[in-house]
Amino acid sequence: MSTTLFSLAFGVGTQNRQGTWLEVFYAQPLLNPASELVAKVVAQLGYQGGNQTIALSNSQASDLAEALKNVDTTQAALLTRLAESQKPLVATLLAEDAPLTSTPEAYLKLHLLSHRLVKPHGLNLTGIFPLLPNVAWTNQGAIDLAELAERQLEARLKGYLLEVSSVDKFPKMTDYVVPAGVRIADSARIRLGAYVGEGTTVMHEGFVNFNAGTAGPGMIEGRVSAGVFVGKGSDLGGGCSTMGTLSGGGNIVISVGEGCLIGANAGIGIPLGDRNTVESGLYLTAGTKVALLDADNNLVKVLKARELAGQPDLLFRRNSQSGAVECKTHKSAIELNEALHAHN
Repeated sequence: MSTTLFSLAFGVGTQNRQGTWLEVFYAQPLLNPASELVAKVVAQLGYQGGNQTIALSNSQASDLAEALKNVDTTQAALLTRLAESQKPLVATLLAEDAPLTSTPEAYLKLHLLSHRLVKPHGLNLTGIFPLLPNVAWTNQGAIDLAELAERQLEARLKGYLLEVSSVDKFPKMTDYVVPAGVRIADSARIRLGAYVGEGTTVMHEGFVNFNAGTAGPGMIEGRVSAGVFVGKGSDLGGGCSTMGTLSGGGNIVISVGEGCLIGANAGIGIPLGDRNTVESGLYLTAGTKVALLDADNNLVKVLKARELAGQPDLLFRRNSQSGAVECKTHKSAIELNEALHAHN
């Protein structure tokens, strides 16, 4: 049996009355765990290979804690705490980064992103949506929607309110992990699976989806959609949006380089290079016709925005008289045009 795993985590979660997983919390997920640790876990759990989720009893968690005492004190301490749980426990072992097959696997990969162990689009998330049940997120945790009405009545009869903060497939990230060195004005706007880099500030209207995020430091005042990764020192203005999408196989990645500014109510559908600026209110799709200007504001050529993807030091703006989308660069537009031509 191989002692190499892609990821390993011990979790505690919530199941409905039929024993179906609603969510799983992994306090200390591991990426590429040490072979000595894996060997002990394999021996204790009878793991036979592949990607598996194995239900843990409290006694098994306690035995695992004892077995890992001289191998990994952090995981041993966690298992000692888990052995006291009154909620269901699970060990999730991923031999490879393959398409998802269970809810605990899906939650493990979302944790790997929010713990900053893997950057957006660094994981295979194929099949994630059917594996994430749509649940009520309440002040008593996740509740199956079919069981919600009864739980609400039960709470009222006992004299308290069962508060439902959202009904969604994804919980908010901060109920599972709060990354170091961040400021988040409204935690409900950051989904589990978001990558929020150190030094990032997310203002009240900022939103970061799963499998998206920012390297930090930077300011997020708009929406960072799935498929978007923002570089260091960038500022996404209020109301700005991005057009990255996530699909099984052939993911579209919209990256934003370092030191970029995307103005209020602006949007992008192309990757940006370093130090790009997109004027407020300008929605730049891949097919947008862009007038490339030289240093004297003379037209060099008209091209589609995708041809400028990833280029540094660009300013995208709309001509206030003609309405045409224009692009200027700190470099010679002629040199940029030659570089694009050579690349093609």
